[in-house]
Amino acid sequence: MVAPVLRSVRPAVLADDDALAELDRSTWSTLHAVLPRPAPPYEPFFDAGHGPEDFLVVEAEQADGQVGIAGYIRLVPPTPLASNAHVRQIRGLAVATWARGAGVGRTLVRAACAEARRQGANRITLRVLGHNTPARALYASEGFAVEGVLPGEFFLNGAYVDDVCMGRSLGPA
Repeated sequence: MVAPVLRSVRPAVLADDDALAELDRSTWSTLHAVLPRPAPPYEPFFDAGHGPEDFLVVEAEQADGQVGIAGYIRLVPPTPLASNAHVRQIRGLAVATWARGAGVGRTLVRAACAEARRQGANRITLRVLGHNTPARALYASEGFAVEGVLPGEFFLNGAYVDDVCMGRSLGPA
């Protein structure tokens, strides 16, 4: 299998709604999802609390020459408080099955850090399920450290799962 060729990361636009919704549905797993599996009728991907301005996407060219969205990352302020305005939080990352192993996740994490810096943040945080070993390894390799664990915070697929809080400095903004 030929690895996809990554294109540049770009902000999401409203026209990405269908592609992102399909990506979200096709990658749903209890490895990372705390909400039930999406079922028809499907809601739009973008809504009042999840606008295109919160997302970065990366496109990639597949072996057959087609270009598609290979993944997305959501980056938002963790709270509306002025005292917390120096922080951004990753609240979602998905990589298309056909694009896994090509560096899409790493590209998106690095892009989110750069975008957070551009927005004036000097810190970035996230939450990841304790059993999501691949995601935790990616975040650790990009400088995120475990800053707290909420033991058994979620009950998924018949088991209690920890919620792991991770974060890192972005340096002076």
